[in-house]
Amino acid sequence: MARGPLLIVWWSMTGGTEQLAAAARDAAVRSAADAAADDAILQVLLVRADHAQPEHMLDASGYLFCTPENLGSMSGMLKDFFDRSYYAALDRVNGRPYASIVCAGSDGQGAARQIDRIATGWRLRPISEPLIVCTHAQTPQAILAPKRISQPDLDRAAEVGGGLAAGIAMGVW
Repeated sequence: MARGPLLIVWWSMTGGTEQLAAAARDAAVRSAADAAADDAILQVLLVRADHAQPEHMLDASGYLFCTPENLGSMSGMLKDFFDRSYYAALDRVNGRPYASIVCAGSDGQGAARQIDRIATGWRLRPISEPLIVCTHAQTPQAILAPKRISQPDLDRAAEVGGGLAAGIAMGVW
């Protein structure tokens, strides 16, 4: 069965979201290989938001959007990707599955809601609640410092990526 890749679009300024996206990708690759019912193993494409193009959206079978929380919102670079891709993908990706991961300093809800609103406009199907990993960075120094994500949080990101990939590979969504 021909299918497009799982597209993971991410942005990170201090490394936290990048670590979460990489953990999700690694688990997605393993899950896709384990779940493949035929010789067509689902490919997993990890693309930084400033390099992601509308064609990536159109070619993919599902999506994982990963962003830091910036001032209570998604990152500007992920928003830029959505801006560049929205109309090209409108009515052409309906029903495809997606999930999101937010690396937050406080609560991450604003960024998660923004992603969900855009996904609703595209008529994507959420496969899980947004994963919000809170670093509790609240001072300018802590916010700007390189992040080190804990293994339990990396494991949670891996569950999201692995589950999304397995579902696509098995034809669940």
